[in-house]
Amino acid sequence: MPRKIVLHQTMLPGMDDVEASLDNLATSGIEERGAVFTKPAIVDFILDLTGYQEADRLFEKRFLEPSFGHGSFLLPALRRLLSSWQQSGTSDPGSLESSVFAIELHQDSYEKTRSAVMALLGEFGLARRVAVRLVDHWLVQGDFLLKRIPGQFDFVVGNPPYVRIERIPQTLMREYRARYKTIYDRADLYVPFIERSLDLLSAGGKLGFICADRWMKNRYGGPLRRKVAEGFHVESYIDMNGVDAFSSDVIAYPAITVIRNASPGPTKIVARVSGDESSLKTLGSKLSSGAEVQDDEVATVEVLSDGASPWIMTQCHSSKLLRHLEADFPTIEETGCKVGIGVATGADRVFIAPYDQLDVEEDRKLPLATTKDIANGKVAWQGLGVVNPFADSGKLVELDRYPKLRSYLNARREELCKRHVAQKAPANWYRTIDRIRADLTYTPKLLIPDIKGAANVVAENGQLYPHHNLYFITAGNWDIQALKLVLSTGIAHLFVANYSTKMRGGYLRFQAQHLRRIRLPMWETIAAPLQKELIEAGQSGTLKHGMDLVAKLYDLTKPQRSVLASHAAEAVR
Repeated sequence: MPRKIVLHQTMLPGMDDVEASLDNLATSGIEERGAVFTKPAIVDFILDLTGYQEADRLFEKRFLEPSFGHGSFLLPALRRLLSSWQQSGTSDPGSLESSVFAIELHQDSYEKTRSAVMALLGEFGLARRVAVRLVDHWLVQGDFLLKRIPGQFDFVVGNPPYVRIERIPQTLMREYRARYKTIYDRADLYVPFIERSLDLLSAGGKLGFICADRWMKNRYGGPLRRKVAEGFHVESYIDMNGVDAFSSDVIAYPAITVIRNASPGPTKIVARVSGDESSLKTLGSKLSSGAEVQDDEVATVEVLSDGASPWIMTQCHSSKLLRHLEADFPTIEETGCKVGIGVATGADRVFIAPYDQLDVEEDRKLPLATTKDIANGKVAWQGLGVVNPFADSGKLVELDRYPKLRSYLNARREELCKRHVAQKAPANWYRTIDRIRADLTYTPKLLIPDIKGAANVVAENGQLYPHHNLYFITAGNWDIQALKLVLSTGIAHLFVANYSTKMRGGYLRFQAQHLRRIRLPMWETIAAPLQKELIEAGQSGTLKHGMDLVAKLYDLTKPQRSVLASHAAEAVR
């Protein structure tokens, strides 16, 4: 029978709620604690990348595993450690005592892995009493984020738990936020795991993690990216999307990152990797050699990040073109264009229906554009409409002035009042989540679906209001057709591909935050003949000629044009 283990964390008095939350997590299921187990070939690859090699007298180093689970990383690392110790001819097992510190919150996982470590030590010929002493030094049950951890480490390796904040008890989350500066917005639990792991690295020490890549580009990863940029060297980044890296099927977008406690320097980037053992072994040797790598498999980026900015992890030529445009041209909104997202109603079944069937006053409904309306690259309205409860002033209309609208909404009041937005402000129970600005309907704009493999930019001449799964760009001083041409010829794809996180299947998020990073010349600075050509090419849809015009517009060199052409090919895929 496994013994009951009491968690002794580094906490202030009066934190009974935190301890209760930890006890609950210590006996929870896999989903609650974010446990995902890594396959052996991937584990060996990461150990190789960090340099945890038998030839390096590992027993003189310190190794940390912050969430060892069933021992996916810990057991292979210990096998290397023990082999290194035996090969050295050292006979004193006491020299191993400070070589490892491994921690696991989940009680059952701790017990099973402890037994596996005991068996491994026996396999290497250590007496049981010696094995017990070593395991007592090495393994700890507790919360990595709260436990007192002695000293610093030459290697921190593992797969930190992936747990969304809503799954963590509020009392525990408050304690985490008080301790870790990188927990920002809706950061997942692996973010403070990385923060603490970095703080525990000795000078020159390396962290090697496989985890979700969201923090490298998302809003919530900003503080952690800043921490890395200001004091650490990202040596390697390997995109693991599409690789069968885990022992169970999980919806994750993993990447392997090796970060050294040293001054920032160039980063070796691998965008596609094979998951077979032989290929990983070869790639591991190439990346960990310290030598400069120049081939099609590995790209090198001199500066991965500027402070909290999203990491740019594309091929070198693509990132150079991006930086060139960012240095020489204003953002799309600085030119007078506006980027936004369509309306979220919070109750589409109430607010959205076939336009002709919405029994409200004519000025209380608007024709609605959805992704289906632009699926073929042109506007083909399917006939939906949206109820508009807002006056032009931005305030909700008075229902007494609109008897049809009042009757329509009152018949559906129960459903509307269940929404959070209605419970927060009961007097405004009939509002949509987002304010509807009717004038946007009649403004020419570009419509872009949120999730796409390529940039689907469609010009809408000012008749439809966009739904929340569509982003819109109004043209400001630009001509709408000219703007469509420029964004369709690789420019939009270049920026979004660099700043967006990839979804499953290679899809990109064409979100407002990424679209706002697009750079454009000011329309009034463009020579009149070129303006005319851009408009005509946009109207005719001749993208091949459009590429020539865009190259002239941005004054691109031949190599830069070649890079943009590759993005243009993706943009029309």
